[in-house]
Amino acid sequence: MLLIADSGSTKTDWVLIDKGKKQSRYNTIGYNPYFITTEKICDSLSQTLLPQLDAGSIKKIFFYGAGCSTPQKAAILFNALSKCFINAEVFVNHDMLAAARALLGNSRGFAAIIGTGSNTCIYDGKGIEKNIDSLGYLLGDEGSGCYIGKKIVRDFLRGYLPTELQQKFDEKYRLTYADILDSLYNKPLPNRFLAGFCKFADENKQHPHIQKIVKESFVDFFENLVSRYPGYEKLSFNCVGSVGFIFKDVLSEIGRSHNMKIGKLTASPINDLVNYHIENEY
Repeated sequence: MLLIADSGSTKTDWVLIDKGKKQSRYNTIGYNPYFITTEKICDSLSQTLLPQLDAGSIKKIFFYGAGCSTPQKAAILFNALSKCFINAEVFVNHDMLAAARALLGNSRGFAAIIGTGSNTCIYDGKGIEKNIDSLGYLLGDEGSGCYIGKKIVRDFLRGYLPTELQQKFDEKYRLTYADILDSLYNKPLPNRFLAGFCKFADENKQHPHIQKIVKESFVDFFENLVSRYPGYEKLSFNCVGSVGFIFKDVLSEIGRSHNMKIGKLTASPINDLVNYHIENEY
């Protein structure tokens, strides 16, 4: 039995594959090791995932997660998974590798993630050839749901949203200035809190102000990340992630304006990632 997981900061998609290649699918919260401990991961898995399957029968786990780019952070997931699945050989990799494998298979090319956070790489067909660090939600993550949400919240707090959007935001969320600052500086997962306002952008994406925010966010993404890869214009732009998919028309427009052909844009890598592992493991 093979278990594959793709984890962002918000949610994790799990697919269990048996020897007959039959698939069973599950969902849990996201397990970003920058925001959660090994113990908390074990507690969460014990309450949500483990009751739904036979953990002892799983022989191999491929876990791809946001925040798993360093050995220290990957170890947080490795230790949790090894404890919960005692008979499994566990592999923990960054979610950027999952995106690249899902989008490009065994071929070289450019891959990106635009979801709660953002990331980019050039993939050589086996591993990541070059990666410019997105630097997370405090310093980077341009184009992401968190980045867009931050712009919306900032405009709301400063009163810069047009009157009709200011009113809609206030009526929808009923958040005071103090509520927002408390969520950002005192409560856990501030990146997820900010990314949650990307739904407001989706609901109002025909409004010129929202269009401006989204376009500026993707321009920043291309200017600060994508265009910094030597020879990027020779590669097609491929991307996974809910935010990139929701605003794929704007994303494609900005990509073409930076002289890139638009390749594969998908909301989630999990289906193509499963196919990749079936081809390479069975």
